[in-house]
Amino acid sequence: MKNLIPMIVRSWANEEGNVHSTEDLLRWITELNETTYVNISECSIDDDSFWFYDDRNGEVLNRKRSFFSILGLRRIENGKCTDEHPVIVQPEIGYLGIICREIDGVLNFLMQAKIEPGNVNCVQISPTIQATKSNFIRAHGGKLPTYFEMFEHSDRYDIIYDQVQSEQGSRFYKKRNRNLIMVVDEDFEIYPNFRWMTLGQIKKLMEVDNLVNMDTRTVLSGIPFMTQSLSEDEKAEIEPLFSDKALFNSIFHADPQESLPKVTHKLNDYKMFADISTSMVPLYELRDWEVAPAGITSRENADFMVRFYDIEIAGREVRKWTQPLFKAVGMATFGLITRVKNGVRQYLVRVKPEIGSFDSAELGPSIQWEPSKSADSDNAVDRLFRSKLGAIDDPAADAEETLTPLADVILSEEGGRFYHEQNRNIIIEIGEDELTDLPDDYIWTEFSALNYLIQANNCLNIQLRNLLSLIKL
Repeated sequence: MKNLIPMIVRSWANEEGNVHSTEDLLRWITELNETTYVNISECSIDDDSFWFYDDRNGEVLNRKRSFFSILGLRRIENGKCTDEHPVIVQPEIGYLGIICREIDGVLNFLMQAKIEPGNVNCVQISPTIQATKSNFIRAHGGKLPTYFEMFEHSDRYDIIYDQVQSEQGSRFYKKRNRNLIMVVDEDFEIYPNFRWMTLGQIKKLMEVDNLVNMDTRTVLSGIPFMTQSLSEDEKAEIEPLFSDKALFNSIFHADPQESLPKVTHKLNDYKMFADISTSMVPLYELRDWEVAPAGITSRENADFMVRFYDIEIAGREVRKWTQPLFKAVGMATFGLITRVKNGVRQYLVRVKPEIGSFDSAELGPSIQWEPSKSADSDNAVDRLFRSKLGAIDDPAADAEETLTPLADVILSEEGGRFYHEQNRNIIIEIGEDELTDLPDDYIWTEFSALNYLIQANNCLNIQLRNLLSLIKL
């Protein structure tokens, strides 16, 4: 396989497209949102014969024992219960895959306009394939996902990226999906709800609230800039495409081995020495949670609840069904702090344990605030970020105090399991000397090291991967 990195960077720099214009893509999504029939309403679990609450085992599940179930999860730290709440148990690994093709000299990505029941705006830009194992073994009786056969035989094509990555550790129990990007050179039919886009167009569309879904973002974050070395001539060819020269240096000149040992040492220290265990428990054993026909709710301040929904969507493999969805209470904030040191862009990441993490903890972003996060528990990083956020959000601030973030957009969580769950994703640049005394679980690192770690599984959590996907040239 030829070196695709220069072609990927050129596609990243191409925000206008050579198959469809960006304006045409926006019109396409708008028209689909206006014309596609969607009817979603809350219901009682007693209204449905497929999903039920097993009060003996304390579990919400369906008659086929397929898709997923909902159980309680308890976290014990240093002998004390520090967290317990409902989680989604879905041990199967699904596909999140994107097909690429060179069209008239430009690398394009085949993206899907997909409706999920929990989406705020119905239709969002999704990967070529977004399918659970239950989808492609047809556990629900529906048809196979479009283009599934190409992914089933992906060994016939050039693979850019293929890795099993985690989902949200606060909502799922050890859930992972296979993230895959492959390049094909054959003609095949393009169906009406699919469009070719350059990487630059997708990145541009990520600037629009709730337009590019979470699954697209996690897949694209894995593009492996580190697995193929570039010659000096190739670097010289693509460097002018970067307006952020510090980012170019962070990707192509920063040696990942400079910071990788420190990053992995910090992460592995936690995994080895933290006195933490988790255990599945029946829902009725959760101290502050209550199970009722309408759903599962907390008696205390919680970040989500579970509700049951009647769903009818035109154009899906199955048009009408009922299922539970995790419903957000408020909006989360995920932030990445960056600085430039010696001409190289660095990112502040932290060891982030979560109750449902596959291996107890992963690297997370600088800021990962659930809606219930209070300023009372802020550390030095939180306090700095909160002050910067104030300078961004306060329109009355003096010009000297205003701050322009590198990215600031509201994006959705995966609508197949979460109902209207949105979060603010923001990247803020600070001065080189603004954060010198870091809490123990934080570390500065370059893009090259983070990109290297994405090529392995369970190193970077989904919030960090999603933020990295927003980085601009």
